[in-house]
Amino acid sequence: MTEPNSTIPDKALRLRARVKKKKPKFVRPESWRYVRLKESWRNPRGLDSKVRLFIKGWPPAAGAGFGGPRATRGLHPSGYEEVLVHNVEQLREIAPKSQAARIAHTVSKRKRAGILAEARKKKIVVLNLREVRQAAEEKLGEEKEEKTAEGMKEEAKEAEEAGEEEKKQPKEKVKKGKRRTTEQ
Repeated sequence: MTEPNSTIPDKALRLRARVKKKKPKFVRPESWRYVRLKESWRNPRGLDSKVRLFIKGWPPAAGAGFGGPRATRGLHPSGYEEVLVHNVEQLREIAPKSQAARIAHTVSKRKRAGILAEARKKKIVVLNLREVRQAAEEKLGEEKEEKTAEGMKEEAKEAEEAGEEEKKQPKEKVKKGKRRTTEQ
């Protein structure tokens, strides 16, 4: 995890964590009954919906009063404000103390490398660094596979050349009935 943001007070981040613990997990009504319904929250609209009518014994509906502190709304769990970055120019507009970069998934590997280098220089936190590293490792893996394929081709050529040299050399004649041993 990244170090906490210095511009947002730790008090506000701790308050957000404390409020979140008390908040219920809002699940889609009847999602526990039907497999086809996922748990992601959907607002109940039915005329007889027990959740919409706030019937006792049914889970609470999301609404006013369940929000977090205003100072921390929309912030990353690390306390930084997220900024989506597509190129190096956008990275230069980020304030390193209060904002962190998230590299867009459509950015090519070459541009990602440039963005990462610039982020290191300016000491900007990159939120999806793990995903970027995985992409870089995949690229390295592909290059290694290509190198190993080339190496295998070279080894095959060398083996063929060695086989041709062996064919050219005369073979030793072995008399029938007598075996040659290494001790002799």
